Amino acid sequence: MAEKVNALTEATDKLREECGVFGVYDFDGGDVASDIYYGLLALQHRGQESCGIAVSDTNAPKAKVLSAKDMGLLNEAFTPEIMEKLKGDIGVGHVRYSTAGSSTRENAQPLVLNYVKGTLGLAHNGNLINAPELRKELEYTGAIFQTTIDSEVIAYHIARERLNSRTVEEAVGRAMKKIKGAYSLIVMSPRKLIGARDPFGFKPLCIGRRDNAYILASETCALDTLGAEFIRDVLPGEIVTISPDKGIVSDTSMCIPRKAHGRCVFEYIYFARPDSYMDGFSVYHFRIMAGKFLAMDSPVEADLVVGVPESGNCAAMGYAMQSGIPYGQAFVKNAYVGRTFIKPKQKNRESSVQVKLNVLREVVKGKRVIMIDDSIVRGTTSDRIVTMLREAGAKEVHMRVSSPPFLWPCYFGTDVPAREQLIAYNRTVEEISDLIGTDSLAYLKIERLSKILDGLEICTGCFTGRYPLDPPKEDIRGEYER
Repeated sequence: MAEKVNALTEATDKLREECGVFGVYDFDGGDVASDIYYGLLALQHRGQESCGIAVSDTNAPKAKVLSAKDMGLLNEAFTPEIMEKLKGDIGVGHVRYSTAGSSTRENAQPLVLNYVKGTLGLAHNGNLINAPELRKELEYTGAIFQTTIDSEVIAYHIARERLNSRTVEEAVGRAMKKIKGAYSLIVMSPRKLIGARDPFGFKPLCIGRRDNAYILASETCALDTLGAEFIRDVLPGEIVTISPDKGIVSDTSMCIPRKAHGRCVFEYIYFARPDSYMDGFSVYHFRIMAGKFLAMDSPVEADLVVGVPESGNCAAMGYAMQSGIPYGQAFVKNAYVGRTFIKPKQKNRESSVQVKLNVLREVVKGKRVIMIDDSIVRGTTSDRIVTMLREAGAKEVHMRVSSPPFLWPCYFGTDVPAREQLIAYNRTVEEISDLIGTDSLAYLKIERLSKILDGLEICTGCFTGRYPLDPPKEDIRGEYER
């Protein structure tokens, strides 16, 4: 599986995100496994390497947790026979990409720990920057790790803090004081469902409700899938405890001043589904406005505006609305490829991008085309797509990017590589345009990001090199895999 995923990364040069998390507690005692399955299905875009579900019956002995996890997509990993065995009224689920730790079944989540206080199920989205130090500290005190992911470091710290805490949520709070970096957590204890978000708010987490069942999820689109009502977002630094006797209890003692927040802007640009809302903002609206600002700031005469599926489509619509140039569909996407296909090994120079995308020749032939994409990372995909458009008869290809240029790596859960691998590093826009073969190229201006989000504090470290907290002195991403 790792070989397949790596082949795709090489082929498409698209960013990857750490994962998606989902949790349910049904106070009426109904089984929640199918709800978790469909919630994760709505979050499948956030992780397609591995997936898992863990459930527990709050009326059964505390130590009993039923779980299943495997590599691949949900519909590959969870058969009706497996789902039938997952009985419980509380549970957590996870879909994963790997940015720290190798792509193996052992690293799939949720993690389930059995310890003296009972059981602990944990699903984590994000990346810690001090995981190696914490891991080493735990190893020297006798801890034996079963995985190479930093999520297990978090689980161990919560379990250890629980020994000296009155409640599991207090243990989560104590662990949060030790871990540094990006994390949205869902923790399942024998009688409580807990959600926690790092003090900077890097990764999203929201609360929903359907009848007498309460839900925690990475995105609101997962709530919509279940017909659940959106209650609110979990605040940066907040711990939310859900239990039948107290409902939703909030602890904001971890919160830090608002000016220090740093939500990942790429959730809006690329990662999240367009039908999701995050911290009060519509992802769809963000992308439409990004396209409109591109049209205002970087106009060009053309016959057609097209988007690179899927995340480029909304920005392309916004560009077309603002410019008056017709919007069209130039690409047909193979919806059945997913992100686990094996890269073709033909000896001829056939682009493996064409396994996923094909150009509608009659749409672009003889046309001056504006192509909108969400980002350019290494530039290999953009080069191939531009070539495909020209071979289909496009007279001109002008590229507009709905994000600023990548100039710095990300250490907080987004798979932005080292600077030397970024096409924008040490190159002008004109030089990048020449490399990928476009007639012109323009990026979204960085000041437009804050304007679209009405001043919401965001992390723009991958564009500016200025992060909400100091990055590690050395690049530790994938360290255990190496």
